[in-house]
Amino acid sequence: MPAIFKGKSNPMRMVRLSIICSGITQAMRNQGFPADDSLESRSESLARKLAKDLAQADIAYAAPSIRARETAGLLGIEPSVRADLSDQDYGLWSGRSLEELERTDPDGLLAWMSDPGFAPPAGESVTDVAGRAAGFLDEMRGAAGHVVAVTHGAVARGAILQVLDAPLTAFWKIDTPPLCVTDLRFNGTRWVLRGHGEA
Repeated sequence: MPAIFKGKSNPMRMVRLSIICSGITQAMRNQGFPADDSLESRSESLARKLAKDLAQADIAYAAPSIRARETAGLLGIEPSVRADLSDQDYGLWSGRSLEELERTDPDGLLAWMSDPGFAPPAGESVTDVAGRAAGFLDEMRGAAGHVVAVTHGAVARGAILQVLDAPLTAFWKIDTPPLCVTDLRFNGTRWVLRGHGEA
């Protein structure tokens, strides 16, 4: 049962949202932009290890990518798939390496790494991803208990920026490595980013 926090007037229902970044593919390990591939073996073993520490979820969601759904399965989660949790759409850059883009489209790569409004050819911008993350958070305000969302680093960063009310230019200052967990809490009034430690 979700925890109930009593305010001065009305009780508030606590929402715990664990945003879990999926594992990565071999192409991503080789510094490439992801296509829709399966997890590499190291990510599989790390996900199995994380599953031991993951509390039972009341609600579970996952991005539609193969790697997100495989990660959820390794975590012992049976999620509903949500398109708004999808990774940034890299368009024509999908499956290509950073090294290749440094040779063929250095201006585009520089713009992607500095301008939140820039979108790779036929892809979407950081601004677009952050908007999806904000919409997801708004919807989760009405959830109850512990929600787990297996998604991707770009979506996790977008959610963190929304909670901190930080500018989108801070997107590249947040590190969301494979299988990291972002712990957010909603107390009926606002979202907060929660650190982990012994209490």
